[in-house]
Amino acid sequence: MQRLFFMLLVRAQGLDMTTIKILSWNVNGLRAAYKKGFLEWVLRERPDILCLQETKAAPEQLPAELIEVAGYRAYFASAERKGYSGVALYTRLEPDEIKAGFGFKRFDVEGRTQVADFGDFRLFNVYFPNGKASAERLRYKMAFYGAFLEYVDELKAKGERIVVCGDVNTAHKEIDLARPKENEKVSGFLPRERAWLDEFVSRGFVDTFRMFNREPGQYTWWDLKTRARERNVGWRIDYFFVSGNFKKNVKAAYIMPEVTGSDHCPIGVEVAV
Repeated sequence: MQRLFFMLLVRAQGLDMTTIKILSWNVNGLRAAYKKGFLEWVLRERPDILCLQETKAAPEQLPAELIEVAGYRAYFASAERKGYSGVALYTRLEPDEIKAGFGFKRFDVEGRTQVADFGDFRLFNVYFPNGKASAERLRYKMAFYGAFLEYVDELKAKGERIVVCGDVNTAHKEIDLARPKENEKVSGFLPRERAWLDEFVSRGFVDTFRMFNREPGQYTWWDLKTRARERNVGWRIDYFFVSGNFKKNVKAAYIMPEVTGSDHCPIGVEVAV
């Protein structure tokens, strides 16, 4: 009944129910993004679903305006460690079910994953680990990758239609970063990290952006310290993937580099249901 109520509410607001707009953004601190016009951007874009990564805050640490956004329900998954990691989901469509984590305590304590069942598809909002800090964190990242792939692969094998979005923290191909040769030994473009993305795709998950855009120079993250964004020396490390059985539903996929407020920019897809 709740889902039906929200679907009727959205229809009353004049939305085309055949297409859902989903945006994803690593905000590099939700409180910081709030001070840089985050809410104004949300209300201007009016996504049906918005997935955030690296929120760096528990709900009790956020201003009320970020909890009660007009027209949206907000859900948060926070890390046990304060001011670290975290993901959030704002939605105009009530999910049938939403949960934090994917069943591995070692990973779930860092608040990196939300799983929302919208009936027509299951949405994963994920902030994948960064492996640059140390060899230990790189091992953690690869273990996370492995566990996550097995989890979603099992769901796909059951016929589920899956959307995975977020900061994957790896550029897949040479076209996905400005300086591939200089970064071959840097976490985020290591052979083993890229090989995982190869495996992910080989199991039937589709990079939606590359369905529509094959051009170089398309990035989602730029180093702030070197002012790399001004020169577009970046990396494409934020993605929307869909399972093959949902590929035909993807009507558009794009990057929004004009949106500032973080070292990442938002990305989006539009899907027909």
